[in-house]
Amino acid sequence: MIDTHAHIYLPAFDKDREEIVKRAESEGVGNIYLPAIDSSTHEAMLQTEKQFPHCRSMMGLHPCSVADNVEKELQIIQQYLQERPFIAVGEIGLDFYWDKTYSDHQYQAFHRQIELAMNHQLPVVIHSRHATDECIEVVKKYPGLRGVFHWFSGSEAQARQLITLGFFLGIGGVVTFKNAGLDKVVQEVGLSHLVLETDAPYLSPVPHRGKRNEPAYTRLVAEKVADLFNSDVSEILKITTANAEKLFQMEENP
Repeated sequence: MIDTHAHIYLPAFDKDREEIVKRAESEGVGNIYLPAIDSSTHEAMLQTEKQFPHCRSMMGLHPCSVADNVEKELQIIQQYLQERPFIAVGEIGLDFYWDKTYSDHQYQAFHRQIELAMNHQLPVVIHSRHATDECIEVVKKYPGLRGVFHWFSGSEAQARQLITLGFFLGIGGVVTFKNAGLDKVVQEVGLSHLVLETDAPYLSPVPHRGKRNEPAYTRLVAEKVADLFNSDVSEILKITTANAEKLFQMEENP
């Protein structure tokens, strides 16, 4: 299986990163995809990718890192994309959970990074906390854009709209939360546009909710999805891994 979204380069894993990766491998996680945050963490991300063959990096500016220096950050991203390959532009998008002080800057960064993704023929990995409808309106402006709405926790109507636009839905630990409602959305929209993720170290699935998340827990997400469809876990892994390979246009490591 593929954990399509994990920040294992962050300090939360500094003491046991190697053990975390080994544990993921033992659970059948073949690849771990690393979404970027901002220039303060790019080097740690790239070093993690270099150290562990199963890790692949994205490049982008997280909306929560958007501030007055947005132009400098975007220039750094553009330079990286010119210098070496990445699997996606991400994570990018809009986040209006805390405040909207930099909402205009967030929109600017979102549009610019979508344009970079299209120029480099890469998918986008979209963060849309408290801004799913706003993000949908943005991606509608870019026919041919492909990508995934990471940590999807929206409604069935939003999910179907995204699927119609050709996007995938990143399903993580939230699907195991009793009252989140994502389980019902997943059952309604089916498996054809789902990919698995953890968002480690955040949002651990049950029974680890409230503790540090890690890529090995991708299996717990897969098991929950299998329960929702009365299916074998192996079938869920087959479908979601194929979806991830299609989205990121690469084959899973052996």
